[in-house]
Amino acid sequence: MSQLTIYSEKDCQTIHLSTQAPAKIKTELNKIGVQFKRWHLAKELPEDAGAEAIIQAYQSEIDSLLESGGYQSFDVVSMNPDNPDKAEFRQKFLDEHIHYEDEVRFFVRGQGLFVLHIEDKVFSILCEKDDLISVPAKTKHWFDMGPNPEFTVIRVFDNLEGWVAEFTGDQIADNFPGLEN
Repeated sequence: MSQLTIYSEKDCQTIHLSTQAPAKIKTELNKIGVQFKRWHLAKELPEDAGAEAIIQAYQSEIDSLLESGGYQSFDVVSMNPDNPDKAEFRQKFLDEHIHYEDEVRFFVRGQGLFVLHIEDKVFSILCEKDDLISVPAKTKHWFDMGPNPEFTVIRVFDNLEGWVAEFTGDQIADNFPGLEN
């Protein structure tokens, strides 16, 4: 189940809010400019569905996102616990960074933890199957796929280069709970 936990940036023991209620998650994230919603398919995709089948199943939602956000491209990426490079991929996203474009992700399966550092708070969002999150450009954040990652996401970009990050150098991510899976 999706979850939002809001911490003080100074102390991961100080929790301002913790909720699994989708409407509350959406409301709290909207306050900071983050879009959060759920997409539900009329039919269920098989667990081993490939990128083409996933794109076909979600084509109208993808088209709507591209049009409404002015995005230029999208792709489908998966990560599984048996990937020999999983630790390297996990580490790549764990340091606080920004993008000069929105970071838009839809979870087709599995889960991932987006953690946003905004002003004096840290917003930890556990995204799971059917969750769409759009983190605004220049928002300081990090992403944790956990030590045993298992997810498939549709990524949407407004540049043709794909994922491009600028790391802040702040070690704040080391002070907050990660995803345990």
